Amino acid sequence: MDSKNNSFNERCYELLKLVPKGKVTTYREIAKALHTNAWRAVGNAMAKNKSLFVIPCHRVVRSNGSLGQYALGADKKSELLIKEGVIVTNGRVKDLGKFIHRFST
Repeated sequence: MDSKNNSFNERCYELLKLVPKGKVTTYREIAKALHTNAWRAVGNAMAKNKSLFVIPCHRVVRSNGSLGQYALGADKKSELLIKEGVIVTNGRVKDLGKFIHRFST
């Protein structure tokens, strides 16, 4: 992987570390905070995360509230979010607006 890609991934991870327990963010919110529309690249960065318990990528969901993928499986992602107080129903964050963490206004 080239250093430019590493830099992008690292910037994604640093932002994600700011999302508190009990909150989620979206791939789009991370991309927006990085001043780009590359939300798919954010998803790729999350998929490459090797430090799942340091960089909490389980807190990143799709813009429609659906959970999306997770290295340890969707059930584990749901379990982790519920443990943190996020309401998850049928693979989707219920009332996403209540749980969303935005990096800027």
